[in-house]
Amino acid sequence: MLVWLLAIVMGLSVGIALYTFVYARGASYLTDDPKACLNCHVMRTEYDGWVKASHRQAAVCNDCHTPEGVVQKYASKGYNGFLHSVAFTSGHFPDVIQLKPYTRAITERACLKCHTDVVHAIQMRRGQELSCLHCHQNVGHQ
Repeated sequence: MLVWLLAIVMGLSVGIALYTFVYARGASYLTDDPKACLNCHVMRTEYDGWVKASHRQAAVCNDCHTPEGVVQKYASKGYNGFLHSVAFTSGHFPDVIQLKPYTRAITERACLKCHTDVVHAIQMRRGQELSCLHCHQNVGHQ
């Protein structure tokens, strides 16, 4: 009985690994190559927009959509990858890609990392904290 259980667990593990790293090109998600985003057909519009946008010269997807730090970056990529795989497997995803609050906060921090002086000057002038994405939601993806 234990041998069968072990065989089932091993078979499932090998199957999931093959699916993830061969069919779904899982290893590409470990890189900073923006073309990894094209593994999902729904990301074509975002990729094409990034190619045309001014930020292409300064940033790749991970610069704006993952937190700083190796552990945080890959934990975020794993979390989002799991959510994406569930959404695409089940077919429950919006036609227009939307940032969830968690990823919106990461992107806001990325804006501040590169544009701190400008944002600080605007906030001091207005006397309130601003959301970069409120006005500039399409900057990275024209």
